[in-house]
Amino acid sequence: MTGTPPELAAAIDALTAAAYVVFCGDPHPLAGVDAGRHRVYLRLALTATARPAPGRPVDRGGQGAALIDLDTARARRAPAWKETPGA
Repeated sequence: MTGTPPELAAAIDALTAAAYVVFCGDPHPLAGVDAGRHRVYLRLALTATARPAPGRPVDRGGQGAALIDLDTARARRAPAWKETPGA
């Protein structure tokens, strides 16, 4: 990520709320037209289950995301290409 130190701090805080930060590199100052901005490398780990955003109500009735039967979905959709007879 790149940005000013306050922008990077806000982004890291937001990402920490959504994922587990595995690695957060040291800020490296940029030069030239980007003077005053910094670069930070992050490595995040996301879970398969969703966590509600702060301030949002928790849905206790559902089982999470719906599973899609890919074979059925593929059978229902038209092909993206048109087959040429005799080709």
